[in-house]
Amino acid sequence: MYFPGDPLLDHDPITASVPDPAGRGRLVARWSAEVTEPDWALGYVFDIVLGGTPSQTVGPFFTIALPWAGAAEAVPPGTAGAVRISGRVLDGAGEPVADALVETWQTGPVADAFGQCATGADGGFAILTANPGPQPAPGGGVEAPHLDVSVFARGLLHRLVTRIYFPDEAEANAADPVLRSIPDPAARATLVAVPEEGGLRFDIHLQGDDETVFLEL
Repeated sequence: MYFPGDPLLDHDPITASVPDPAGRGRLVARWSAEVTEPDWALGYVFDIVLGGTPSQTVGPFFTIALPWAGAAEAVPPGTAGAVRISGRVLDGAGEPVADALVETWQTGPVADAFGQCATGADGGFAILTANPGPQPAPGGGVEAPHLDVSVFARGLLHRLVTRIYFPDEAEANAADPVLRSIPDPAARATLVAVPEEGGLRFDIHLQGDDETVFLEL
């Protein structure tokens, strides 16, 4: 819902995405004397017409405010054991998703390390991080070293959540309760990064035969 007379309406990317002037008009509320409280509040009326009011997916709006300089460095450059994890976000047809946002979080080795990288035209992203070491499992026990990953993109009403495990932690990965809960070896493999020159690679397939395993929270 937008307010009438707002000088920023003509510059708003959401209203600009609705080509029909009548459709844009249905996104703007109407001032109403009947619901206005003269001493303290203006009143507006906004009708939601089923099949008539344009609907929107959730963004992506992150290009406006979320990214910041250095966001793709979950650990400072020069951190002992730092590794660059790069990859691509791909749709069900194997095409790059050029406006996704990939976030990683881990509990070490540098306090709570958070990384964030928007994908480019080729769907690519890269985050500098480090192996956080074994992680405590809910209810006791230990999980293999991993990164928690969230993916945001157009058409997604909710983020997708997955993990990145390290390929040089084969013994720990074999005992990890989350990986062990996935019976298909090929599906398990979608959660393990692969070595490449200069770091590790982890592609995220949103759908299709190679779909990455996503986790329910």
